Amino acid sequence: MLPWTRASRTPRARRALAALLLAVAAAATPTAAAAAATPTAATSRGWNDYSCKPSAAHPRPVVLVHGTFGNSIDNWLVLAPYLVNRGYCIYSLDYGQLPGVPLFNGLGPVDRSAGQLSSFVDKVLAATGADKADLVGHSQGGMMPNYYLKFLGGAAKVNAMIGLAPDNHGTTLLGLTKLLPYFPGAGDLLNANTPGLADQVAGSPFITKLNSLPDTVPGVHYTVIATRYDEVVTPYRTQFLDGPDVRNVLLQDLCPVDLSEHVAIGTVDRVAYHEVANALDPAHATRTTCASAVG
Repeated sequence: MLPWTRASRTPRARRALAALLLAVAAAATPTAAAAAATPTAATSRGWNDYSCKPSAAHPRPVVLVHGTFGNSIDNWLVLAPYLVNRGYCIYSLDYGQLPGVPLFNGLGPVDRSAGQLSSFVDKVLAATGADKADLVGHSQGGMMPNYYLKFLGGAAKVNAMIGLAPDNHGTTLLGLTKLLPYFPGAGDLLNANTPGLADQVAGSPFITKLNSLPDTVPGVHYTVIATRYDEVVTPYRTQFLDGPDVRNVLLQDLCPVDLSEHVAIGTVDRVAYHEVANALDPAHATRTTCASAVG
């Protein structure tokens, strides 16, 4: 779907959007927390099915990596079925959990979250028999895998890394706090001890280490999809990567009237998703336009 009009930036409007997304999740499963805890919960929607075997057309499983405050279900209620319907074996994980904070993930130390991703990719590869996986991540989920690729040996197990609004070079704490209105109740559950937020701040020790090496590693195909209306990772161009095998995409260059911001580009925007599909299968890529929203 395409957000033809830009979402209001008022807290009330954001709470309404978040409530809508969470209501969709609640309608599909008893609770999002229960779904995350039950391996078969997402299987009924066609993903996290460990009996799925990649086809000749799509020989690699795709691992979806949620963003800050997200989880393995709610972040992917649109993209996961979109890709399943195109014949992919799709898997999603929960990472960065904090004790006493249910549902809202991606808050633990980012290097530890990368370790969780490493274990999950190994599990998916073992189940599917594939040599490599493709990764698609939103926000922190588009940045954190770079640590896995650079420092944890992930480059040998990953073919493509696709980031939707990733904070590859960090952002401001003020930008991260702008996510809170999208997730009603998250602020009440958090305290000052949220290392996953601190790690993402531009200039933090984590971001400094992450960017002490080149943006990319050989052998991995990178795609970054950004929106000029991103209010969380700013300036939006800091999301882009520099390297020999990188495609940096600005959503509005594909569809000028697409006004998605940081959350929408990762959770509902089918124009962005068409570009994800192109990145997963570049040999059969088709032009991405505003009309891709109905594809």
